[in-house]
Amino acid sequence: MEAPIHLNTAGAGLPADVVSRSMCHYLQQEAQRGAYETELAHAEILEHGVYQSIAQLIGAQASDIALFDSATRAWHGLLRLCRFGPADRVWVTPYEYAGNLIALINWQRQYGFQLEVIPLDPHGDIDLAWMRRHLDDAVALISVVHVPSGCGTVSPLHEIATLVAGRRCWFVVDACQSVGQIPIDIRSLGCDVLTAAGRKFLRGPRGTAFAYLSPRFRAAVPPDFCDLHVAQVQGLHGYRVAPHSARIYELAERNMAAVVGLHAAVQYHLGRDTRNAEAVFAQLMQGLAKVPDTRLIAPGTRQQGIISFQHRKRPAGEIVDRLRARGFNSWVMTGHHTPILMEALGVDTAVRLSVHYYNSSEQIEQLLRVIPEVLA
Repeated sequence: MEAPIHLNTAGAGLPADVVSRSMCHYLQQEAQRGAYETELAHAEILEHGVYQSIAQLIGAQASDIALFDSATRAWHGLLRLCRFGPADRVWVTPYEYAGNLIALINWQRQYGFQLEVIPLDPHGDIDLAWMRRHLDDAVALISVVHVPSGCGTVSPLHEIATLVAGRRCWFVVDACQSVGQIPIDIRSLGCDVLTAAGRKFLRGPRGTAFAYLSPRFRAAVPPDFCDLHVAQVQGLHGYRVAPHSARIYELAERNMAAVVGLHAAVQYHLGRDTRNAEAVFAQLMQGLAKVPDTRLIAPGTRQQGIISFQHRKRPAGEIVDRLRARGFNSWVMTGHHTPILMEALGVDTAVRLSVHYYNSSEQIEQLLRVIPEVLA
């Protein structure tokens, strides 16, 4: 059976062969040698290599990296440790992910802070002028999604970083849909927390994620529990923690085969030239814009990797099914996953297409030839 053309990297990328092979090899070793013994044999990767490779990917230090089993768990698990007061203001953008909003709504009820939405300018970009006028020391947290899951709008992280430099607020970036397709350099970005998934544009296994935690964040927001991979109990009255790195926010038990797979994915990505993805995405955008009776969901001046569209007659689910039957993977984008933006745009569902460097111009040509037939 011929493999489908995969246009759903925003959901999960196609794992590189080296990722699958490394995980299968690890699991085979566990079955033959024992789980603890296999972990010991791979200690260099599990204890050092994976952190070093992720640090190299985003321009950080290995000591700033913590591993998690999902980006949502990383985002929620880290930010729930922050303490807010009723005088605080917490900012999000209209591109905020629904899972993050659920947590913020719960914390708002607990702490009584003001939850505010940064407006967009007429182009659909985050209104930097509004931020400049309203930013003060009452703002305790600014949460920015780099690229939302429902459209490819790219948020201006560096401009926001310049605005918040020296302020008391935490600058937190959800980079789930950008890591692996947009270069990130923590040294110039200056955020306090960045979370990302392994399974999307990094092409790693499901159940993997990581977070960058700045030294400033770690000094001010300690974990409420340290597991035994970093902590040693000293009697009934204390315990000692070492090393003092971002790993203190992890749990000791984890899927070691998945961690090995994540390491393989990052190493593979570091050796790839991904520049062709931009041209392929531009070809997709331009082609879809010419299709009659379609509406592109594409606010903002810069788009990358993800585009959603609606058709005047056919519902999104039916279009996705028809594309799948013709050998194309796409997905139904549900508006409530990016609720602030999509409610304002009146979008309930749309067809989401997402491309990566493994997609070719020829594949996009095939898709654009099929689209009129699917929509007929």
